[in-house]
Amino acid sequence: MNKNLAKALNLMTQKDQKMRKSATKTGVFSSELDKENAIKLKKIIKKYGWPTIGLVGKKSSRNAWLIAQHADHDLLFQKKVLKLLKEIYYKNNLEIDKSNIAFLEDRILIKEGKRQIFGTQFYTNKKGIFGPRPVRDIKNIDKLRKEYKLPPFKDYLKLAKSYKQPAFKNKKT
Repeated sequence: MNKNLAKALNLMTQKDQKMRKSATKTGVFSSELDKENAIKLKKIIKKYGWPTIGLVGKKSSRNAWLIAQHADHDLLFQKKVLKLLKEIYYKNNLEIDKSNIAFLEDRILIKEGKRQIFGTQFYTNKKGIFGPRPVRDIKNIDKLRKEYKLPPFKDYLKLAKSYKQPAFKNKKT
C-alpha cells in the first residue's frame, strides 16, 4: 500500500468536506477547491493509475472517487474516471467499491440532462422542495441498487432528506 498517496488523497478529501460543511452554513459554495483537487487527481492517475483499494486502501480509494464525483466542472474527466472504475471493477471486483460506479454514473447522466439509473442524485427545486432527480426506471430501481451495493431507494431517500443541503450560490474565486 502506498501510504503517502493515501495520505495525500485523505487530505484533499478533508479539505473538500470542510469546504462543503462551511458552505452549508453560509450558503456560499466555491468551486475552486474542486478544480484544484481534480488537477491533483489527474496527476495521481497519470503517475499511478486509478487509486485502487490495493494501492491506497478502501478509505483513500473512496476519497479519490469523491474528488472525481465533485469535479462537476469537468464532465470529460468524470467520464474517463467512470470508464476506469468499470474496467478495474470488471477485472478485479475487490479493487473498486461498485457503489462508486453507480454514484458517478448518475452524476454524469444528470449533468447531461438525462434521467439517472440508481437514484443517487437529489436537488432542491425553486419552491424549496427537496427530492430525487428524475429516474429512468423507478419500478426496478431497488434491484439495480442492490446489485451495486446500495440500500433500498426509500431508505436512501429518507437518509438524504435528513442531510438535506441548502441551495448554494456559486462564488467565483
